[in-house]
Amino acid sequence: MWRRGIITAALAVILALLLSFHSDVPNRIGNLGSLLETFLPWLGLAVPVLLVVALVRRSATALIALLLPVLVWFNLFGGLLTDNEKSGGNLTVLTHNVNADNPDPTGTAKDVIAAGADLVALEELAAGQVSTYRAALAGAYPYHSVQGTVGLWSKYPIQGVHAVDIRLGWTRAMRAAVSTPQGQIAVYVAHMPSVRVKFNAGFTAGQRDSAADALGQSIAQESLTKVVLLGDLNGTMNDRSLASVTSQMRSTQGAAGNGFGFSWPADFPMARIDQIMVRGIEPMSSWTLKKTGSDHLPVAARLQM
Repeated sequence: MWRRGIITAALAVILALLLSFHSDVPNRIGNLGSLLETFLPWLGLAVPVLLVVALVRRSATALIALLLPVLVWFNLFGGLLTDNEKSGGNLTVLTHNVNADNPDPTGTAKDVIAAGADLVALEELAAGQVSTYRAALAGAYPYHSVQGTVGLWSKYPIQGVHAVDIRLGWTRAMRAAVSTPQGQIAVYVAHMPSVRVKFNAGFTAGQRDSAADALGQSIAQESLTKVVLLGDLNGTMNDRSLASVTSQMRSTQGAAGNGFGFSWPADFPMARIDQIMVRGIEPMSSWTLKKTGSDHLPVAARLQM
């Protein structure tokens, strides 16, 4: 009983080590560390597979070893399995990558309006669809600004709008000051470059990482104390390459969500790459909305100013 299942036990230990020391997996070869961190919660699926093998082998050694990855996984993600929602909140925000190839932008805009958010950020706005979104959202949001392929719609006055340079050569990020009844806040809307997994190059995220560093620098220099970041960062909170942003802001999903809040791909969400983050503001609730015509789910949060 004790000698059987040594290989299964070794795999369980390796799994526990990957979960515990994921930040030490190097990025030098194909950004392997960032790829691992993007889908880190899914490593937990290996546990039931190894459990079945251990039971078939009747291996006490493997069963005991399996306790290690289980404990580590719950230490990392157990808090997300509980409902962290709090009552209250006086500002609701929403972000949605609407997909440049969205076949129904008008329907997507109606779904966004139905969410009842005070601030709406849209990413991946195709040039030919901007006028459609403007017309559809005008009745609910009297104030708006579109910078390049990102835009912000608001129920409250907007000022101090400018594009944020994230080193791409074209505009995919913006900043605006929104005058809410509870005071002024800085709102950043961003769409980081896409990442790809290529056989000969690994996890190609170099352009995304450089853009994230530039965005982090802009947020660090923000003069307003209350800051909200809305956007598609093409990365999760676990991804070390987004640390220039994530190290100075709180995820609303992590602080006040219920579950992982995966947002992409919309048909079978596997990762939360659409983010709402705050600084100087208390998250009260965070959730995903139903599927629209996009390949991303909209995500929303209720905040306490």
